[in-house]
Amino acid sequence: MLIVKVVKPLVSTNRIPDFEHKHLQVVLDGSTKKVAVDAVGAKPGDWVICVSSSAAREAAGSKSYPSDLTIVGIIDHWEPDPPKTSASSPSPSPSKPAGGKVS
Repeated sequence: MLIVKVVKPLVSTNRIPDFEHKHLQVVLDGSTKKVAVDAVGAKPGDWVICVSSSAAREAAGSKSYPSDLTIVGIIDHWEPDPPKTSASSPSPSPSKPAGGKVS
């Protein structure tokens, strides 16, 4: 399963009959945009749970669907981890012993 963010709907008026009335959504997986079948009615800005492979086809309603990614749930509350920065903090310099004589 993946957690991704819905970016916008994808409109496709000419498609195979197996897709019936299923909506398609553009989702953002990190920095990669993907297309997912929307089985739950997600809106742009929603964080969602997606399944892939044969689970995606079954979740979309039929194993005959040519779906590699299907939205199966809308997350009520999600705070993604902040991006990691590559700035390294300076390492502490070795300190001298406090108050004593060094022999």
